Amino acid sequence: MAISRRTVLQAASAAGVAGAVGLGPGAFASAATAASPPGDVVGKVTVGYQGWFACAGDGAPIGGWWHWAQNWGQTPSSTNKAIVAWPDVRDYRTSYRTAFANLGNGQPAALFSSYDQSTVDVHFAWMKQYGIDTAALQRFNPTGGEGPTRDAMALKVRSAAESTSVKFYVMYDVSDWTTMQADIKSDWTDKMRTHTGSSAYARQNGKPVVCIWGFGFSDSQRPFTPDTCLDVVNWFKAQGCYVIGGVPTWWRTGDRDSRPGFSAVYHAFDMLSPWMVGRISNAGDADNFYNVATVPDLAECTASGIDYQPCVLPGSVGDRQRAHGDFMWRQFYNMGRARVPSVYISMFDEYNEGNQIAKTAESQAWVPTGSGFLALDEDGTACSSDYYMRLAGDGGRMLKGQIALTAIRPTPPTVDHADRTAPSAPANVRSVGVTGTTVDLAWAPATDNVGVTGYRIRRVIGDSATPVGTAGGNATSFTVNGLTPSTDYTFDVQALDAAGNVSAPSNRVDATTSTSTTDNLALNRPTTESTHTQTYGCANAVDGSVNSYWESANNAFPQWIQVDLGAARGIARIVCTLPPAAAWATRSQTIAVQGSTDGGTFSTVRAAATCTFDPSSGNTATLTIPASTTARHLRLVFTANSGWPAAQLSELRVYGA
Repeated sequence: MAISRRTVLQAASAAGVAGAVGLGPGAFASAATAASPPGDVVGKVTVGYQGWFACAGDGAPIGGWWHWAQNWGQTPSSTNKAIVAWPDVRDYRTSYRTAFANLGNGQPAALFSSYDQSTVDVHFAWMKQYGIDTAALQRFNPTGGEGPTRDAMALKVRSAAESTSVKFYVMYDVSDWTTMQADIKSDWTDKMRTHTGSSAYARQNGKPVVCIWGFGFSDSQRPFTPDTCLDVVNWFKAQGCYVIGGVPTWWRTGDRDSRPGFSAVYHAFDMLSPWMVGRISNAGDADNFYNVATVPDLAECTASGIDYQPCVLPGSVGDRQRAHGDFMWRQFYNMGRARVPSVYISMFDEYNEGNQIAKTAESQAWVPTGSGFLALDEDGTACSSDYYMRLAGDGGRMLKGQIALTAIRPTPPTVDHADRTAPSAPANVRSVGVTGTTVDLAWAPATDNVGVTGYRIRRVIGDSATPVGTAGGNATSFTVNGLTPSTDYTFDVQALDAAGNVSAPSNRVDATTSTSTTDNLALNRPTTESTHTQTYGCANAVDGSVNSYWESANNAFPQWIQVDLGAARGIARIVCTLPPAAAWATRSQTIAVQGSTDGGTFSTVRAAATCTFDPSSGNTATLTIPASTTARHLRLVFTANSGWPAAQLSELRVYGA
């Protein structure tokens, strides 16, 4: 797991505050201007986006509970946690049950996975909703075991950014990256540069933006020489990039957290973004840094023709720094009175350090009992879970001149909690599929005067009901996992809204799990295809009949057929059949298997191989899938058929692990 920046930089904060000098509150402010015209980072609010959380069963190549737990191989719990704040997961379409005790309101303690495209979509929809312009996707050393997952996250961020018109750029963190000088150039050339072709990729002065965080810090994690760093900066500029430097707080003076001799490196960047986490913890610190860092830093940047993007942070929840938004607003006010045009908010989703602005548990009702986590109301002031995104949006509007400069925070900490109108109960709750261990539920959406934020799924036993999961506000389905074969179950669903109101229970639905855990998971599930000929559509391959079949267009390989299993499943084998009639002579087809958890990003789970179909042995081919493969969407890709110039399949049967 990547070591947090705060861990190695905390010690510098004391030195920074102790070195303060008393400049007047208006010093240098009148001279502050941007070196560049407004673009996708100048004059904009940017957030740092980690995108580094994974859960067991989400299909991420890294596997396990990445960044949620100290031991990724074990389920997060009160004794195995890597976070200091608890997210509000009500808006997420998919969440994953943990070993924490239930929340204070009795609901299961579940977490999101950044690897789910639906999660990234929610995050970027929030950015759009709350007026955040740009996201800086953090990219640590991608040459090791984290690489495939980080590569996939870049694709997911690109997709979400394009669909919301929020901009994004790649932000390299060089911490603990010993072979950085060569690797970072190869990574940009071979992988990341392709994303600059996206309509959502951030550009400044007509150039694609890239950030490098970590040059010049005086610690053992970034021991690079000035010559090495200058070579990398100049190389990116030669590629036509606008290069941002995530630099030490004391870059200008070259001491404390900065190595000496790095002035040429710092001044080679197009924009400087000095680090601030761990440096300040209250409004007084923020005022001090206005005098000793912000104002003189901006003056130096302006004189040198460099753009300036200082950090604004909400403060750590666990360290009780937030003061219900007053700490963060004081920083925005100081940036405004210094006439700083651009800011970098640290961070959007940093639950490990507790300085995230993304939705966070608003009270102990939304925190696992016994976990020790504080909620946003830790100082006695109620705050809605989205408060710090609303605050960021208002801060951005103030810096852009859309609202007046004010030291008084204009953002109310809560939404209208006077609303006591409960949502309508979800209608037509029904079972739409069962296996030996799962029940798939679906319902018609509830309605509410301020908006449904989530659904609570409950198992009903007699007169009592126990929550078994939650779904986001836009969800209309849920899969209950971990059930027992040949067992009767009863479920209902409740709707939740932003004011904490809960609907009456829905109608109850009964379901009986199958007698075996070897059910065909693909039977009658939704399918899609590359092409089909005549009436031989893809639905024929999951209808349970070996006599109907799917056939693609002729002479147009590759061709594919895809099935949606309804939820992420552990996959052990796939059985492919052709009609058993002798007229279907022996033939071979070359088939590869791809898997996806979101239906958008696929990875290969079984390489292309020749499969023989022989009528004398049932015209069946079994494709064994590697252990620990989890997918919701399976795609079979056909590239050859010795018996006919098209892909052919009568039954696609999928069996769980």
